[in-house]
Amino acid sequence: MAGNKFLVIQQKMIGDVLNSTLICEHLKIHFPDATVHYVINEHTLPVVEGNPHIDKIILFKKEYKRSKIKFYKFLKDFKQEEYAAVIDVYCKTESNLISYFAKSKTKISYEKWYSKFIYTDLFRYSNSTNSELGLAVENRLLLLSPLIQNLKKKNLAPKIFLKEKEVSQAKELLLKSNLDLSKPLLMVGLMGSSNSKTYPLAYLAELINEITKATNINILLNYTPEQKPKVKEFLNYCSEKSKSCIHEEVFCNSLRSFLALLKQCDGYLGNEGGASNMSKALDVPNFAIFSPWISKEAWFTYHQNPKNWAVHLKDFKPALIQGKSKKERKENVEYLYQEFIPSLFNEQVISYIETQIL
Repeated sequence: MAGNKFLVIQQKMIGDVLNSTLICEHLKIHFPDATVHYVINEHTLPVVEGNPHIDKIILFKKEYKRSKIKFYKFLKDFKQEEYAAVIDVYCKTESNLISYFAKSKTKISYEKWYSKFIYTDLFRYSNSTNSELGLAVENRLLLLSPLIQNLKKKNLAPKIFLKEKEVSQAKELLLKSNLDLSKPLLMVGLMGSSNSKTYPLAYLAELINEITKATNINILLNYTPEQKPKVKEFLNYCSEKSKSCIHEEVFCNSLRSFLALLKQCDGYLGNEGGASNMSKALDVPNFAIFSPWISKEAWFTYHQNPKNWAVHLKDFKPALIQGKSKKERKENVEYLYQEFIPSLFNEQVISYIETQIL
């Protein structure tokens, strides 16, 4: 398939987009002369900018959801291209339509009753994992099997590519701050992508209090400007020692600048999600706290890497999770989070700090 073009479609969140860059990378490894186009939601662009395995990034914009005319014009553009294969990782109505409009004899996705007629190769999600990759990655690599029989590099992990200027600006930001840079630097993620993916702030503060009691460390906070009230709430739960270690004023206005700052940190601790996936892609040690309704089997990727740590309520109180559907867990997430008390894993947190950061 040398010289041909491939279309990979992965809308949704940052973790999804990062993990699907592996499909692009494997295509480049096996078909070095190929061109890879990647469809993503516009807010996720910063994590794939500069990725050498992607030749063209095609942004799915918010306006396409609001305007059928604009969406149709967007879809028509795919008729101008001839693809060797279309790989639809998202497999929802929007990506189904992109796949339908795209010109290709080979169209690959997951088996859904409403979109079977569009694709030539369909796969079912696997629910059991036999490797360190995690189901979120394994199920993506499954989509490559009609094109590649044996992957040359099976254990590739997603990567974020930063520019030298971005890294130097992050270093400059730290130099201009009042931090004692001889101390280790920990990034703490306050909020998940939704309330149902956010560890209670009072509990998170307890963990930070344990860390600052046991170690001498600087702490930065990952939050957005509209989450300022949550920062204030979090600090109210923190001890005076913790407050003296936290530097909320060190803040980045863009996701790319945050990524460069995260790369300067010695570790990340917080909610499983975008920030924990970004820290993995930057090779920064991370400790992820899973929401009780999210699958640890799927999203605790590359768990054999000693830099990657994670905890889930079912690790400590399996009876609360066992036999409950994803929908049931999500409906009862507030109660389940209340049961996920910090004392269950604060020793693990300290061990993570001592072995990976100090």
